[in-house]
This record gives sequence, structure tokens and C-alpha cells, in this order.
Amino acid sequence: MMCFPDVPFPDDFPNFIYHGKLQEYITAFAREKDLLKYIQFERLVTSVTKRCDFSVTGQWDITTEKDGKKESTIFDAVMICSGHHVYPNIPKESFPGLKDFKGQCLHSRDYKEPGIWKGKRVLVIGLGNSGCDIAAELSHTAEQVMISSRSGSWVMSRVWDDGYPWDMVFITRFQTLLKNNLPTAVSDWWYVKQMNARFKHENYGLMPLNGTLRKEPVFNDELPARILCGTVSIKPNVKKFTKTAAIFEDGTMFEAIDCVIFATGYGYAYPFLDESIIRSRNNVVTLFKGIFPPQLEKSTLAVIGLVQSLGAAIPTTDLQARWAAQVIKGTCVLPSVKDMMDDIDKKMGKKRKLFGKSETIQTDYIDYMDELASFIGAKPNIPWLFLTDPKLAVEVFFGPCSPYQFRLVGPGKWSGARNAILTQWDRTLKPTSTRIVGDLQKPSVCFHLFKFLAIPILFIALFLMLI
Repeated sequence: MMCFPDVPFPDDFPNFIYHGKLQEYITAFAREKDLLKYIQFERLVTSVTKRCDFSVTGQWDITTEKDGKKESTIFDAVMICSGHHVYPNIPKESFPGLKDFKGQCLHSRDYKEPGIWKGKRVLVIGLGNSGCDIAAELSHTAEQVMISSRSGSWVMSRVWDDGYPWDMVFITRFQTLLKNNLPTAVSDWWYVKQMNARFKHENYGLMPLNGTLRKEPVFNDELPARILCGTVSIKPNVKKFTKTAAIFEDGTMFEAIDCVIFATGYGYAYPFLDESIIRSRNNVVTLFKGIFPPQLEKSTLAVIGLVQSLGAAIPTTDLQARWAAQVIKGTCVLPSVKDMMDDIDKKMGKKRKLFGKSETIQTDYIDYMDELASFIGAKPNIPWLFLTDPKLAVEVFFGPCSPYQFRLVGPGKWSGARNAILTQWDRTLKPTSTRIVGDLQKPSVCFHLFKFLAIPILFIALFLMLI
């Protein structure tokens, strides 16, 4: 889909999305503006190559295919927005004996509904969000469900302290400030304490092997209850398969298995693009801020969505696209190749320390969003806000880091952003308050202020006790 800056969105524009008429609307608008030739729907991109004069023009030759017919078009810039959940990953080579297994094997992408597994015995490999969701759902109909996990996971509830949505109280600038400035030992202790707030993961067989790594947790409100009542069991990695069973690394066995569901994630690749463009070093994807190939002569190619953070994906990709558009237009200039490569190396070292060696596309949500926003002047100035608009500043700093914050200033500034931030809790709590029993109870800023002041006071007290 192609978007235009002056699209006159109608009042009932959401209906075009809900009723599947978005393509129809965009086509009609493009026809009216004589832009139809620039839009192509449902075409397979088979090739993206630099033009011979790329170092001067930055243009690309794009070849697409539909119904066996190929077309080639010249574009000034390209955004690759396929994300990182593209190709299902089934690591068959990691499971000896799997080729002899007589039951059914499928990837989590092919799982549709639990009814067909009624009375069956199912093994789910993988303790990520998909694996846990599938296992919890199957546990209501299957005879027995087991989850095999190689390294364990933190399992968080979507409902957090005092019944508020977890991301609105967990992902805040205040929390990020503490995490980034506390000593590592204290930060790790605090992180593990937060992850174990709902239940002790050790008691449920879920404890990660390295619990202090900030790997993406699993969000599942039902799994602990299903484990507690015995309909889901947690096992270590599968050592090998037999024709009908799985033998785990602890020596136990799950017999008479009807199906193995591989919730083992996805891979990503760009078969239409020369690998040297984005795999510029050691056959590893090398992108400045996870978006721009640093060694291109012209910055007219951007990869959108190849990051993973403990925050919403849509606002992240939105901010990536906003920055990429400014770079492509020429209103933002990227640093030198050396500076970009140095930044990539620095960030990679930090990521491996925080998230582990295998989590190279993972990033911290607020830090990353602020980095992107700073390039286009959309990052809110918190100290200035405290001086000029204290009410808004308190909500921005202690409250949820919602996408409205990145519409207060800069390109794409929205006049309604301030009011949207100040009233976000009203909209969040309205669906839960269909039976009115009193005033809405919003999170207390005073409690956050108390924590903010209590921590340095505690460190001062400890220091005075030791001297």
C-alpha cells in the first residue's frame, strides 16, 4: 500500500479497514489524483537491485510478478516492511530420531483450533508466546499437553499491579531511568523480583536458565493455572524421539504422542535483495539503528520492523518509518559510515550483555524510541516540560510511554497529543467500568514519587551505615 500526505480521510475511514474496503478507497483516490500508476496491490516482489547510476541517483529497479507476468519499475526509494516473522523455523536437525516419529508434526503457524485434538496427547516444543497460548488452549480439550523448553521463560500477566494493563505501568520513563542508573546487582535483583511477583517460577518449572537477561517474556494469564491443575506439564529439552515418544534430557519420557507442535519461532530473509547490501559483515545483518544499511552510497533503502522490544510493534515501526521518510527526503542526514559502524558495534555489545547472544534484534523500547525520535526532533524534552507544563510532564515521565508522546513536537506533530496523554487512563478504564460502583481509581503519581525519592534515600542510609 502507498500512502499520500494529503489523503482526505473520511469520517468513517475505519469502516474501510473493518469491511475490507481499504484497497478500494485508496484505488479510487489514486485514480482521482492520477496516481494509480504508482500503486500495485498483491504483486510478488522478485528483485530489488541498484540501478547502474545508483551512486548518483540512489534509484532502484524493482521487478514484480503477478499471474506469471513480470513488470519492472524504477523507484526513488525502497522500504522493506516484512518484519522478522516470515519463514517458520523447524530445527529438525536438533532432534535426533524425529524422522522416525510416526505422529503428526506441524509448526505453530499451522495450528488453527483445539477441537481436532480432543482426547489426544500433544507435545509443544517452545516456551514462547505462541507455544504457551497453544498449550493453554489445548489443555481444555486434549488428554495431556506437555511443553518442552530448552532454557525456560519468564511468564508475565497482562493484568499487572492493582489490575492495570502491564505495559501501562511497567513501560514508563521512570522505570527506565531506574533500570539504566541502578547498579547492575540491584537492577538484576529488582528485575527478577518483578518477574516473580505473580508466582515463583522455580515452583512451576519455568525459571529461565539465565534469569537476569532481559529476554522477551511470555504473556499468558492462564498457563500457571493449567500447570497447577495438571493439564499442562513443563519438561526440559527433548533429547531424542522414538517412533511414538519423546525422551527428555532429564531421562523422563512422554509416550503415545499424537502430535508435536513446533513453536520454535521464525526466520527472516530477503531473497529479492543482494545479501551484500544488508549482510555487509560476517554474514550478519548490519543495520544502523536496525533500519539503514550503513555502507550504501545513498540512503534510499530502509528496513522497517526488524526489531523486537518489550513494547508495542506498531508505534515502533511508525517511528522507524517517520525517520526513514525524512532521511529519504533529505531533511535528515545520516552520520558517516565509520560513525554508524561504531554505533552498531557499541549497541551490539550492549544487547548481548542485556539480552543474550542469540537476541541480536532485541532492544529496549523507550531507549530505542527516544533514539529514533531524537533524529527527527520528535523526542519530548522532559526537563522543559516540567518547567512549562508540569501536569503533562508528570504524566509523560511517570505514566505510560504511549505513542502520543512522540506526537507532541517535530514532524507529524498532533495538536491533540497533550489531551490524549492526560486522558489515556479514562479511555483505558472505561471498558472495565460497565457497572459503576465508584469513581475510577487511576494509578497514583504520589506512589511513583515516593519510590523515586525512597531509592536514593535508601542508598544514602546504607552508605552512612558503612562509613
